[in-house]
Amino acid sequence: MIKGILYIILSGIAFFIINFFVKMLGNPDNAIIPDLQKYPAHELVFFRSLVSFAISATIIKYKGLSLLGNNRRWLLLRGIAGMVALTLFFFTLHKLPLAIASTLQYLSPIFTVLIASRLFHEKVSKIQYLSSVLAFLGVVFIGFNGIFNGLENQKLDLVWMILGVVSAILSGVAYNAISKLKDTEETINIVIYFPMLALPLTGIWCLFDFTFPHGIEWIILLAIGVLTQIAQVTMTRAFLSTNTAIVAPFQYIGAIYALISGWFVFNEKLATASILGVCLVLLGVIIGTVFRAKIKEKKLITALTNEQQA
Repeated sequence: MIKGILYIILSGIAFFIINFFVKMLGNPDNAIIPDLQKYPAHELVFFRSLVSFAISATIIKYKGLSLLGNNRRWLLLRGIAGMVALTLFFFTLHKLPLAIASTLQYLSPIFTVLIASRLFHEKVSKIQYLSSVLAFLGVVFIGFNGIFNGLENQKLDLVWMILGVVSAILSGVAYNAISKLKDTEETINIVIYFPMLALPLTGIWCLFDFTFPHGIEWIILLAIGVLTQIAQVTMTRAFLSTNTAIVAPFQYIGAIYALISGWFVFNEKLATASILGVCLVLLGVIIGTVFRAKIKEKKLITALTNEQQA
């Protein structure tokens, strides 16, 4: 159990550092490292995908696997949904406070459940619906932050908030695609479809809007890609080594890091309403995730019991 918790905390720290670097390169004027250039979000997606593709392709070649996999329709859906979701998320990291952008992305487990209920006819319990309402109530509190504080740019903030929610929805689509593919595909084939699609599309975009890296910026861009692999591996090991209901709450510890660093590093002092909204979103997501994990565990125990009796 301790190993699983340590894995998920390490994953949360890695994801936080990635988000921090993306935020820093999108807002270099407030960065702790001097003389950084400003990078567009699509270029950061490009470099992240470049590193991820290089690592994944090497593993596929070493294992002698097919690059394109078997169920290509669902692999394509996973790749497109994941690519657009990440691009939108990186944009929101540039445009919204770090804590709010990160929290909106944490809505993805809620959408994963709701989408699964439509795609795979999974039953959604009353508690899961309640957790969804709680999370969306938190989004409302964050969204009306401008009313509570009289912010002049609230209309712009609201647009990016909506795109943040869209990013979470598309992440939910990608997670359901992964669930569909887990029995027919190697994990690395599922992983590589994202950078395989993102590289050419963001590469074309970079032809029109590109910032050439200098000095330490190369290290930061490389770190974003490497940390992504570390975060995904440690998160997977966490859920494989321990009950999901135990480790799931620790998955969202990155929101605390984002809130603190946003406040002290990027001078993003959130209003009380926004902080309350962040807490409601996290509470709703954690309740929904833990309850879903317990339902799956109960079904597994029932299935094993029936098998033994047979």
